[in-house]
Amino acid sequence: MIAFAQRPASGAWSEAELNIVVAALNLPDGDWETGTTECGDAQPYLLGPRPEQACELCVSRIDGRYILEDGAGRLLFDHENLALVAQQARGALRRTNWWLVARVVVLWCTIRHVIHDKIEPLLTESEELLVHLTPQLVAFA
Repeated sequence: MIAFAQRPASGAWSEAELNIVVAALNLPDGDWETGTTECGDAQPYLLGPRPEQACELCVSRIDGRYILEDGAGRLLFDHENLALVAQQARGALRRTNWWLVARVVVLWCTIRHVIHDKIEPLLTESEELLVHLTPQLVAFA
């Protein structure tokens, strides 16, 4: 059996570190929380809208490096300068998922096209059929 030396925990974030992140992201209280990793490293994270409040962004401090991850755990940026990492986090929050916007627009256009080309002619033909059959149906009544 080999005994590995225990790495001391990095501890909680200092007030100055938290102020850099909160100021860069312009976060009100309640939109962020602090915690620690499994190894005891400090980790503030940005929470999403209520009631779920899923993790949107996470900044970890591991051995003097700050690591920015998204809510799915994908690495976005890492550096030794916290101000630079906070700036990258602000940019990550402002990014719009244009691929999602494009898909919604294409879906909307497709639905309108189907309604215009397929459903409207069926309704028009049904209306004409009803106009021709109504006198015969009235005769039976």
